[in-house]
Parts: sequence; C-alpha cells; structure tokens
Amino acid sequence: MEAKLTKPSPALTEIPLGYLNIMGYVDESEVNGPGRRAVVWVQGCPRECSGCFNPESWSFEINQLIAVDTLAENILSKPENTGVTFSGGEPFWQATALSALARKLKAGGLNIMSFTGFTLKQLQSESAPPDSQALLAELDILIDGPFVESLAINSPTSLVSSSNQGVHVFNPELANQMTWASDQIEIHILKDGSRIVTGYQGGLSK
Repeated sequence: MEAKLTKPSPALTEIPLGYLNIMGYVDESEVNGPGRRAVVWVQGCPRECSGCFNPESWSFEINQLIAVDTLAENILSKPENTGVTFSGGEPFWQATALSALARKLKAGGLNIMSFTGFTLKQLQSESAPPDSQALLAELDILIDGPFVESLAINSPTSLVSSSNQGVHVFNPELANQMTWASDQIEIHILKDGSRIVTGYQGGLSK
C-alpha cells in the first residue's frame, strides 16, 4: 500500500534556519530502536492517520524550537546514548535540519534511525520533501509507511505497527540488533515535571 503524498504546511517556513520544531525529546530510551537511544519527536504531520499514536504531533504550529547545535550537544553529552531515533510527527518535513543533526551525531559515534509515513520509494522520488535524500544518506535504519489502523499488528515483538510498513537496515552492522524491548513502556519525567510515555502499547507514543 502506497502512502499518499501530502503537502507541507506554510508553518514550516516559520522555523528559523538551523532550528527544529519538536514535540519532545528524551535520552536513554530502550524501546525505540537498538541499544539506548535519544528520541526526537518532531512537530507536524498532515496525514492525521486514524489510530495515530501521537495526534498531538499533527499541528505544524511552533511548539518547541531548538537549535540543531544545541540538540546535538545535549544528545552527545549523555554517554549512555548509543544512537538516536527520529519520530513524530513526520521527520522528513524537517529533513534539512535533521540531516544536519544526523551528521553531527554520526561524527560523535551514534547510529541514526527514523520513522516516516512516506515509503522509501517516495522519499527517493523528485516529489519528496526537500533534502529527503540527504537525510536518507545519514540513516542506518528506516521504518517506512503510514500507520494503517485496519492493518495493525498489535504485537509487542513486531518492529512495525501495521503490516504495510517496512524495515530497511542500511547499516549491516546493525542487522543482528533488530530487536529491542518493544513489549515494555517507559515513562520519562522531564525537568518541568511533564511526562513522556513511550513504547509499543496500543495508543501510547511509539
């Protein structure tokens, strides 16, 4: 099943050069990819898929602006992080900034993984969001395709949420690490007292 191409929001133009508009960020997650990972949830996705885990990420309005350099420094300052996962929202609508972030993080020794509602074929096409190929070039793992509620797998051992989605491992060194604690959830308490719940559990954030 092909994901439909969707148009970007004019609100994307409000993001300053060198910044990301994010919904949230945590360190040392063990349920969003191999090892312990920083997870960046970007703000904005036009798909509004039924059963979406993160409907609060749909709006493209400015939520949290953070400089790419600042976020890279924060992630690299946590030695427990072995990689980073981009989620959302739709990461590829902010591919320019994320590819810059990915380059900095890879230089620091981290591997890069991303979720996307696009298919890999769409991201490789001329109609893909700007700098999609640049971000693809930095990825070690890609989980592609939109969440389709009628095709939901509902299994904590699955690497994807619905059967139309695909797993692409671009870095062969990670091929034997494609399993993680997806049957668990994590609750991260932030400095301001707010919480981020993440992990594969039905309607909670992935």
